[in-house]
Formats: sequence, C-alpha cells, structure tokens
Amino acid sequence: QVQLVESGGGLVQAGGSLRLSCAASGTSRSTFSIMGWYRQAPGKQRELVASVTSGRMTNYAHSVKDRFTISRDNAKNTVYLQMNSLKPEDTAVYYCNAKTVSFNYWGQGTQVTVSS
Repeated sequence: QVQLVESGGGLVQAGGSLRLSCAASGTSRSTFSIMGWYRQAPGKQRELVASVTSGRMTNYAHSVKDRFTISRDNAKNTVYLQMNSLKPEDTAVYYCNAKTVSFNYWGQGTQVTVSS
C-alpha cells in the first residue's frame, strides 16, 4: 500500500520561506512517472502548483514561477517544494501527488499559512 507523507508546512510571514517534503512509502523502487504539489485554499478548487517527471522535467503554475522550486530524489521516492517570497495568497492546504501508469496517489495535506 503506497502512502505519501508530507511535512514542512506551517505559519510564516510574507516574504518568508518554507520547504515541503513528501516521502512515499510502501514501494521499494522509483515508481512514479510524475510527482507534484497541489494546493486548495478555502472556497477554491484544488490547483496544480508544480510537478516534476522522473526525468526531472518541471512544470509550474504561473503564480509561483520564479518563487517556488520543485525537486525530487528518485532513489528515496521523495519530492520537495522550496517556497520563497511567500505571499498571503499562497495560504492553502498543500497536497502531495504521485502518479503511476495505473494509479494516482494523494497525501493527507499540510497547511501553509502566510501572514501579511
């Protein structure tokens, strides 16, 4: 049973930084074609923040480009999201996502709150 466990959320002032981590357990090899982060703010739909393929090709939402950096360690089945220059509008629950050919896995979510 694959599980994604997120860590690194919290409360930070505007302009600050946070680093999210997501480790996949229940699999012993690099399984995921794409790993990424989504977020959902209150009253809004869940949206893609950033994703990275097993070949390390990245994709970012326009709103976070040049502020956030996604990376992954295939050997550890772990994906990271370095978030810099945080803004109050980045406040949301951030969800880790990992895709294989057959399945789409989600973490439980971690709260990120940016105060102004």
